[in-house]
Amino acid sequence: MDDESYKNYLDILKEELVPAMGCTEPIAIAYAAAKARDVLGREPDRVRIEASDNIIKNVKSVVVPNTGNFRGIEAAAAAGIVAGDATQVLEVISSVDEEGRRGIKTFLENREIKVCKTRSDLIFDLVVTLFSGESEASVRISHFHTHIVLITKDGEILYQNRDCDEIEKSGLMDRSFMNVMDILEFAEAVDLSRVKDLLDRQIEYNTRIAEEGLKGNWGANIGSILLETWGNDIKIRAKAMAAAGSDARMSGCELPVVIVSGSGNQGITASVPVIEYAKELGAERETLLRALVVSNLTTIHQKTGIGRLSAYCGAVCAGVGAGAGITWLHGGRFREVAHTIVNALATVSGIICDGAKPSCAAKIASSVDAGILGFHMFQKGYQFYGGDGIVKKGVENTIANIGRLGRDGMRETDKEIIRMMLGE
Repeated sequence: MDDESYKNYLDILKEELVPAMGCTEPIAIAYAAAKARDVLGREPDRVRIEASDNIIKNVKSVVVPNTGNFRGIEAAAAAGIVAGDATQVLEVISSVDEEGRRGIKTFLENREIKVCKTRSDLIFDLVVTLFSGESEASVRISHFHTHIVLITKDGEILYQNRDCDEIEKSGLMDRSFMNVMDILEFAEAVDLSRVKDLLDRQIEYNTRIAEEGLKGNWGANIGSILLETWGNDIKIRAKAMAAAGSDARMSGCELPVVIVSGSGNQGITASVPVIEYAKELGAERETLLRALVVSNLTTIHQKTGIGRLSAYCGAVCAGVGAGAGITWLHGGRFREVAHTIVNALATVSGIICDGAKPSCAAKIASSVDAGILGFHMFQKGYQFYGGDGIVKKGVENTIANIGRLGRDGMRETDKEIIRMMLGE
């Protein structure tokens, strides 16, 4: 692998594997609100939030952690304004105490918070404006959860991200060069000291919230149901643990996770099944870390063609990524991993995203199951072939079709889902 590609894959992992507390869309709102409060210099009298449809979809039904079980956009904004620490970015409300929770409740009861759709055509677009008397402050985040593109106060531009063509570009590193063969080569070659801290934190955080999901009464308890119904076999445990992490996270658990592709659910799904399989196989730590590189980058590669938010369930990408990591743990390399990916995508690529909520855990379980099935299919000598539906010969061609499906083909589906969710 050439030096530039090696560095790019390292930088992508550093860009993606970051900690977040709570579902990342409401946390992005809390982050923007906390930043706007800092700019305004005081708590506002009223708030206006402009959000793209996909943000509204993903915040509508999820519990915002550290708020006392409040849900939705208003609660996320209030949490950021009253008790958020913008310097903590996606952990902006991780330190809210009981006094802060009382303040959030009081703010929601006594201040006007208006929510409306953004006027832009961007899939991910968010503007939080705070008003106090004659003064106002505004923060705009576009394309992904921490990408601040504009800050204003009283009509004056304090910051504008001109490096990103004034909002039109995503701000993320270019990922168009990614491919499965290079990902596997990088996983074999990477100096683990360069990624160890990132992956160790992913293992620690995501395992902890998965364990909490099994211990507590969270969401629909999908993880617990799987184990109680089908037992503790590794094929069940891998998807149960991932589902349990989502059970907890979607229902307001205050534990942080390490995200992938801007999503905590994808971060959990891409990592926890691989961690569980490594334990079962007695794999060395180095082997686990390299398998996580495979899983994380495979997930990111698939999601790149789809976009950050869409009607295509991101858990599918992560479940397929986990299948690739599990295949790698079993000694599979390009041929085996490529067929695992194609087999899994052929199975679950039709799962829709209808926002963040408890049923995400069940979708995660199905996606991980498809990743595991994809591996065992090829291990037994079976596979799906080019021409079987949207499957094309060659893993990159199939991944490209999935990108087209999620980005273009499901655009109208996304709009219809949002209309259903908003009762329009």
